[in-house]
This record gives sequence, C-alpha cells and structure tokens, in this order.
Amino acid sequence: MQVICGRRGDRMNKKSYRVRKLKAIFFLALAVVLTNAVVSYNNTVKLIHKQQEVTYSYKVITQVESIQSILKDTETAQRNYLITADADDLQIYLAAAQQTNSNIQILSKLTADNHHKQQLISLLKPEITKRLNILQQEISLRQNQGLKAVRQLMLSDKDQQIGKEIQQLIHDSLKTEHNLLQQGMQQSQASSQKAIVTFFIAAVVDLVLVVLLYELLWRYIRQLQQTEVALRQSENRLRAMIDAEPECIKLIARDGTLLEINAEGLAMMEVESADVLIGKPIDAVIVPEYKAAFANLHESICQGNKGTLEFEIIGFQGTRRYMETHGVPLRNESDGTFIHLAVTRDITQQKQAQQKIREQGLLLDVSTDAILVRNIHNQILFWNKGAERLHGWKAEEVVGKNVLQLLYKEISPQLEDAYLRVMNTGEWRGELHQLTREGKVIIVESRWTLIRDDDGQPKSILSVNTEITQQKQLEAQLLRSQRLESMGTLAGGIVHDLNNILSPILMAVQLLQKKLPDQQSQQILQTLENNVKRGANLLKQVLSFARGIEGKQTIVQIQPLMAEIEQIIAQTFPESIICQIDIPKNLWYVRGDTTQLHQVLINLVVNARDAMPNGGILRIAAENLVIGEHSAQINVDAKAGSYIAIVVTDTGMGMSSSVQQRIFEPFFTTKEVGKGTGLGLSTALGIIKNHGGFVNVYSQVGRGTQFTAYFPASTFRDTHSLSPELESVTGDG
Repeated sequence: MQVICGRRGDRMNKKSYRVRKLKAIFFLALAVVLTNAVVSYNNTVKLIHKQQEVTYSYKVITQVESIQSILKDTETAQRNYLITADADDLQIYLAAAQQTNSNIQILSKLTADNHHKQQLISLLKPEITKRLNILQQEISLRQNQGLKAVRQLMLSDKDQQIGKEIQQLIHDSLKTEHNLLQQGMQQSQASSQKAIVTFFIAAVVDLVLVVLLYELLWRYIRQLQQTEVALRQSENRLRAMIDAEPECIKLIARDGTLLEINAEGLAMMEVESADVLIGKPIDAVIVPEYKAAFANLHESICQGNKGTLEFEIIGFQGTRRYMETHGVPLRNESDGTFIHLAVTRDITQQKQAQQKIREQGLLLDVSTDAILVRNIHNQILFWNKGAERLHGWKAEEVVGKNVLQLLYKEISPQLEDAYLRVMNTGEWRGELHQLTREGKVIIVESRWTLIRDDDGQPKSILSVNTEITQQKQLEAQLLRSQRLESMGTLAGGIVHDLNNILSPILMAVQLLQKKLPDQQSQQILQTLENNVKRGANLLKQVLSFARGIEGKQTIVQIQPLMAEIEQIIAQTFPESIICQIDIPKNLWYVRGDTTQLHQVLINLVVNARDAMPNGGILRIAAENLVIGEHSAQINVDAKAGSYIAIVVTDTGMGMSSSVQQRIFEPFFTTKEVGKGTGLGLSTALGIIKNHGGFVNVYSQVGRGTQFTAYFPASTFRDTHSLSPELESVTGDG
C-alpha cells in the first residue's frame, strides 16, 4: 500500500511541479509588470512632488513680494499723512497696515511645515511689527503735537535703519526662494524625462513577458495533452495494484459516505460491484454497538487527526467479522478540508485466538491449584488466581521476582534435586514446604514440567501446586490414633497381668496387718499397702485409657461443672495465676458421665497451671458450635453436627511441634520425675473419644497453649430425660 501511494504521489508531484513552475513564471511576469508599474508610479509621484515644490516656491515669493509692496504703500501713505494731514491718506495707511499683517499671517501658515522658512518668518515678522509700531507712533505724535514735533523723528537714522533691515531681509528671502524655484524647475524637468524613459522601457519589457508567457502556456497545454493518456494508463495500473492489496482500502467523505473502495474491501463486505456501496453511508455494515465509536473516529480524522479502532461488521451475506481500521486524514487541496483514508484488515482469527487464550486463562484461574510459570532463571512469568489464594500475593506483586526467594526459607537439597531432575527428564513430582505472604509454612504436592522453545532449548518451568497441609495433618492424627490404639491394646494386656500380680500382694499385706499388730510393722505394712493401691490406681487409669471409659451417661449441664472447677482453682492454684471463665447461659447440654467430664477438665487446668510456674492467665471458655461437612476436615475424628467447644488457654511456656505430636501418648511427660505420670492427657483423650468428641491443640513456644475439647451436643429430645434435680437447676438458671 505504501509503494502504491508512493508511485501515485510521484505522478501527482510531477504534475504539481509543472503547475508550480507555470505559476512561478506567471507570478514572475506579474512581479515584473508590477515592478514596472511601481517604478512608473514612483517617478510620477516624484514629478508631482517637484511640481508641488515649484508651486510652493511661487506662492512664497508672491507673498513676500506682496508684503514688500504693501509695506512700501504703508510707508508712503504714512508720510503723506504726516505732511498733509489728509484723512484720505490716513485711511490708505490703515488699510495698507492691516493688509501687511494679513499677508504676514498667510505667509506664516504657508511655511508652517518648513522649518527653514519659519526661521526667516521669525526674523522678518518682529521687524515689520516694530516698523508698523514706529509709523503708528509718528501718526499719534503728528495728531497731538503737529508736524514740527514729528519731523525730527522722521529724519532720524534709527527710522531709516529699520526700514533698510526689513528690505534686506525681504531681499535675501526672495533671492533664496528664487534659487529654490530654479532648482525645483530643473529637477522637475529631469524627473519628467526619467518617467517617460522608464515607462517606455517597462512597456517593452511587459510586451516581451506577455509573449513569453503565451509561449509557455502553449507548451504546457501540449504537454498536458501528451501526458493525459499516460496518466490514465498509470491510474489503471494504480487501481490494479490497490485491488491486489490484501487489506481493505477506502476513501470516506466528510459526510460519512463511501468515495472509493478496493477489491479486497468488496470481498469483506460481500458485494460484487462498488456501485452498490459508492455514495452510501459507510457504517451500514457496522454492528450497531460500534457505530458511535466509528462516528467519533471519523469526525476526529476529518479534523486532521490519525486514529485506530477495532469493531465488528456484518457483510451483506450475513458473515460477522472483526475488523481493525487505521484512519489517516487526506487534505482536499481545493478547500483545505480533510477526507478519511481507511486501511482496514480482518482480525477475526486473531480475535478468536485471543478469546481462546482468555478462556484458557479463566480456566487456569478457576483451578483451585496454584499454577505458576517461571523461566530457567527462576523469575516468575505467570501466576494464576489459585496461586494468589494459596500464597496471598497478587500476580502484579510477584511477576519478575525470584520464586526461590519468595516461597522458600532456604534452598534445600530437595529443591536442587528437583531442578536437576526437571532439567534432565522434563518433569518432577514431590512434596515441598513453601511460605505464604504471612510467613505461614504450608505443604504442597508440586508437579513440575519443563517447557522448551521452538529450537528445543529449555525455556521455562510450569509448576502446579496442590496444598496438602491439612491432609498431612490428618494423616499425622490418624497415625497417632493408630499408634495410641496399639499402645492401648498392649497396655491392656500388661495391666491385666500386673493386676494379677498386685492382687495377692495386697491380700498378703492385709493378712500381715492382722497378724503383726506392733506399730513398726503396721507402719511398714501401711506404706506397702498404700504403694500397692497407688499402683492399682495407676493400672486402673491405664486400663481405662486402653479399653475406653464406660460409665453411666446422662444429660449433663456444663455450667455446674465449670463452677466446681472454678472453686478448685480458687482454693488450690497459686495467686499468681489469674483465672477468667466465660460460659454463656444458653450453652447446650452434653450426654456423658459427669465424673469423667470433671476428670477431663481437671487434667486440662492442672496442665495449664503446671505450664505457668511464674504465674499467668488461665482462661476457660465454652460455646455452641455447628460443624459442617467442610469444617469436619479439621480433625480425623470430627463429624458434622452440633458440638459444645470447651477451650482452656494458658499464657505459659508453650510446646514445640515435636512435643505436641506425643502429648497424648501414655507415660509421656515433660515434667520432672515424681511430678507427673504421663497419663493425664492420654486419659482425657480416651474420655473425650468415648463421648464421641475430639480435641485440637494449638501451642507456640513462649506464647502459651490452647486445648479445645469438642463434645457432641445433646438433641432437644434428650433434654426430656433430665433428672428432676438437674431440671430444677436448669430452670433456675
């Protein structure tokens, strides 16, 4: 398209060059003619100016001569009046004096724009005024004192001197003006001759230029006639080349109608002839929701701007296509406005591919697994929504970062082995410990797949991670339960044998107490009996753990039990331990053995006391809780249903993860020798399980421990089997 436009532009440039050349010659000729006219005009103006200067000099000379003549008449009339005292002479004098002043005023106005002549007037006017004043004084003296009084003044040298000075000034000014008049006449004659010669030369030059311009016009017309055929052939070739373009090319008028379209455009719009489209609105095939955007683009381009738009069309045969148009403004040389040149291409396949990619991306985001892609330098390239949910970071926060520094505390041998395995074999599968944004360690089942480029070189690694933290915890709980069950079976057999051993010993001790009444023997036998009974009680606890506790179960209310526990804590626990009990009044009931439940609570609070040797806060709380199917996965023994959760929390020393895994094992204890048997928590766990419940433990070293015992809540129908005493208690509450 650029080549075609370039060739067409060359032809237009050549034609434009010839036009510009002709215009240049025409304007050059016009400039010469105008120059000649200007020169002639300037010469004429100079001639008129010189003539005006001559006329001006004539006027000045006339006024000066008039002043000179009238001044003489004034002096003559004044002398006659002084001698004869004739009134007619006086009237002649007064008229001449008035005329002299009037001529001086006219001369002043005439020379107002001439500084040099104004200087002459400034010298002449005071002298004439002084002379007229002297003449008036003489007339006044004659009228008052007679001829004798004024005769001496008339014959004085001063009077004659003033008259001579005035005459000399007038003579000098007349001489100067006559010289200027002579020069002006000579210059006017020279300007007149120059103007005639210039006009003649300009006329000759103009005639030559007209002949030359006519010749050039004739040649240009012949060239136009010769190139017209070649131009039509070139236009046909240009049309063929444009029609061969694989993109739609359109010319759109300012009113939105189509001016031109190539063959590819006709194919896109599914018509055979351009006559169907030329002159019609171009937006006829545009899908309605895109018409406003296309109209805005068209308006912007017709104002001289470029623009791009993606839109949809429906061809005349019903085919829907995605189009991308690039609009360029073309200036109309006649009026300076713009029309719309649109180069449009079909991007339907590209849009479909993009849609497919978006759908695939949505599928990846819908996946609950964390899917990420990193390059061979471990920089994150892709991070789906599942990864955001699992690890907590948004995609924009992690893309480009090192995955090893982000998700792992340290580079373990397992990670190094996984990287080498995936680079060598193309895939790896295993379990990894990773970090979340909050610093929590999670366990994931990770599948790595190596992605190669077109040349077969390693490009990136696709990782799919599934969190199995809860699954691993449940597996650990199951293994622990199985281990405890095995140990219970073993302990049951051992307890049975030990009971068989202790029973004859206790019977023998009791017989010896009857046969040996002395105090020393009684003390020894009592000590022996106490130890045998203590051993029997210990074996009873072990047997209870091993076989499960069986007892009479009734509907039990938790509040009275909590009251007893609170009383025991207040009486026996050190004052450094602060006890906080939070039991709601609407707490549900539990079906169980009151004594056994009491034993569970005592074991939990005693352990909490022993964990706070330096004092702390012991908090006991209970709440109604409904566990759904999803929440039942928190523990291997949990089932969906209604529960009462009893929470015992301390602020003591806490436990490590390794200790937490063994606390329910029989005889396991972290206490000093003689301060614990290791059967308290194992017995409590047996009681809780026998009641259909389960227990969760959360502990951090140095921050305390929390035991949560879950007991199935009694149904509404069970509450009718309450004993009268219990019913009265609940009623009072």
